[in-house]
Amino acid sequence: MEQVIGYIGRKTIDAFTHMLDLFALFYRMLAQIRDRPQAGRALIRRIVIEQLYFTAVQALPILIPVALLVGSMVIVQFAKLSGQYDFGRLSVLLVIRELGPVITALLVILRSATAVTIEISYMRVLHELDALEMAGLDPIRVVCLPRLIGITSAMVGLFIVFDLVSLLGGYVVVWAATDIPMGNFLYQIAKAIIPADIGVGFLKAMVFGIVITVTSLYRGFETKIRITEVPVATSRSAIECFFYCLVINALISIAFYL
Repeated sequence: MEQVIGYIGRKTIDAFTHMLDLFALFYRMLAQIRDRPQAGRALIRRIVIEQLYFTAVQALPILIPVALLVGSMVIVQFAKLSGQYDFGRLSVLLVIRELGPVITALLVILRSATAVTIEISYMRVLHELDALEMAGLDPIRVVCLPRLIGITSAMVGLFIVFDLVSLLGGYVVVWAATDIPMGNFLYQIAKAIIPADIGVGFLKAMVFGIVITVTSLYRGFETKIRITEVPVATSRSAIECFFYCLVINALISIAFYL
């Protein structure tokens, strides 16, 4: 019994320490935004644009078909189950509040979080980060900060695209491919959306972007000297990011809607 209690206690302390480390890394990146040093702004701006292009633009060919499928399935199922009763509100609740942020976060995790963890891990193993420090450059500023800005901005943008394609594109697909009476679906959607839905969706997307970036960076920095640690760090990063996003999604929904 004592061994079980001791094991649980050690795991709890380790989890708490890990959370403090994540918050410390995030604080260091926020300090770079607050101080706004002049040196290296052109480099940071270029890395931010590259990160935006990789995370947002290159993800659109994957995001749009997924959004169409999700929107079509939601509309078809609710059209059959609800019999047009508060059809728009049901669609808004599921797509904008829940599915939109979570599916977008999952896509960003699978593409960007894993890529960032692998990139930082290799920079760590090959001593590129040490070379940056020896050159007088702060890795937090030139490596972490641009990815935080780029991934978080891309997450918000992809969330908007996912919601629009799911609702509008799903409506077009169902209207064109089935005989389900859509009626005034778009009017119901416009009537059902309230400012809280939009605000909570943006809040979830922004927090997800921050959590995904900080976690993937931390796991990359945690890699030591063996290249065999890279896949382990990548796996841990992806699972941890998705778990955090699910927990945060539930907490925000409970805080705003209960």
